[in-house]
Amino acid sequence: MQKTYSGGCACGAIRYEITGEPVAMLDCQCRQCQRDSGTGHQSHLQFVGAQMTSVGAVSNWQSIGDGGTVKRRGFCPACGSPVYLTFPAMPEVLIVTPSSLDDPAIFSPTHVTWSSSGHAWDHLNPALPQFDKMPI
Repeated sequence: MQKTYSGGCACGAIRYEITGEPVAMLDCQCRQCQRDSGTGHQSHLQFVGAQMTSVGAVSNWQSIGDGGTVKRRGFCPACGSPVYLTFPAMPEVLIVTPSSLDDPAIFSPTHVTWSSSGHAWDHLNPALPQFDKMPI
């Protein structure tokens, strides 16, 4: 039986449930993730082919990542909290921001991507495998 992950934005206007298991949990240090998070990296739970149901109006904006990937970021229009990320070219992929989970303690990163863009002041677990860019 697949697990269900639930969460939402800071003000509660958006709620979601995802049925499926994440295929990866990672910290990304690309410049776009730095800008989006306001710090040295952004953390992600990546799902592939999971089912998501969502309640509440989500605002979106589109950006292009360091590797040229078009990203569509979903956030709450009321409180501004980032909730999830999708990719127009890969509709089966869903990225969830761990802080949006009801139980963010389940997040346990397995690797770091775009470490070539990392900053010395952004201290991540040195035992995690690091990739200069996005591993294929």
